[in-house]
Amino acid sequence: MNSFTFRRADAPDTAVEALAHDHAAKLLGGGTNLIDLMKQGVEQPTALIDINPLPLAEITPLPGGGLRLGATARNSDTAAHPEVRAQYPMLAQAILAGASAQLRNMATDAGNLLQRTRCYYFYDPAYLACNKRKPGSGCAAITGFNRIHAILGASPECIATNPSDMAVALAALEPTVRVRGPKGERHIHFADFHRLPGKTPEIDTNLRADELILSIDLPRSSYAAHSHYLKVRDRASYAFALVSVAAALDLDGTTIRSARLALGGVAHKPWRAEAAEKSLKGKPATADSFRAAAELALAGAQTYKDNAFKVPMAKQAIVRALTVAAGEQA
Repeated sequence: MNSFTFRRADAPDTAVEALAHDHAAKLLGGGTNLIDLMKQGVEQPTALIDINPLPLAEITPLPGGGLRLGATARNSDTAAHPEVRAQYPMLAQAILAGASAQLRNMATDAGNLLQRTRCYYFYDPAYLACNKRKPGSGCAAITGFNRIHAILGASPECIATNPSDMAVALAALEPTVRVRGPKGERHIHFADFHRLPGKTPEIDTNLRADELILSIDLPRSSYAAHSHYLKVRDRASYAFALVSVAAALDLDGTTIRSARLALGGVAHKPWRAEAAEKSLKGKPATADSFRAAAELALAGAQTYKDNAFKVPMAKQAIVRALTVAAGEQA
């Protein structure tokens, strides 16, 4: 691990000023991903700025409805919060599907959004070809072992996936991310927060290097009664998703007024299946409707030698998640 300085921020502006002064500095919340990356030599910050003293851990109602998740609220506290469980149960399910209880007790909500990929080649500097770690070096995963890699939205530069469970549920719930930088506050729509790899896979999000996340602001939801988060993985706990699905329905009897569908484990960012959502509007909440939506959701999939199984797995997971969300047995 490289040498670095350490300081505690006493105000949000103090953290922002430190980032603006040194773009190689990193913010430290729970540190559950950052410290691992530092140990591997993937991240080599010149400074760590502890933001835990900042008053950003509260979960509070928003005027007019909705809920504000403070940036340093712990994942376990968010999943257990009565308003999250009542109004956004899919989010609580997604958080509890991730990592272990010990990690959820440390990990922060903002930190969860900033997780970096678990691609084997990214995590191991012995592999020189990783455009995310070293732009222009190539992507070893394309011709290497790519069982866990992307089937949607990838590029010739990178086929890594986003590892978050929480972010998949958030993608379906459409919050905004409130951030502060040297020029003040701004709001980033969640759909615009994470990036597809394109030609710059080293840039994971549209958060600027000198910005601090203050909160995740959830709008009022009409999906609490009919939503479900489904995670398919190699073992029952402490494993990243091969495929995950956040499914939410607003029903009028058995007719679908609107739907939200987001996938994890399949792309560089949480993947909103908007064409599938539109296809469900006005349709009966039946297996036939769900199967048709699943076909649309995976219509653009591109597979590699080890991960073609993800296409049928994702389709089946979509049907199952929507079935459970509708209130039927899986």
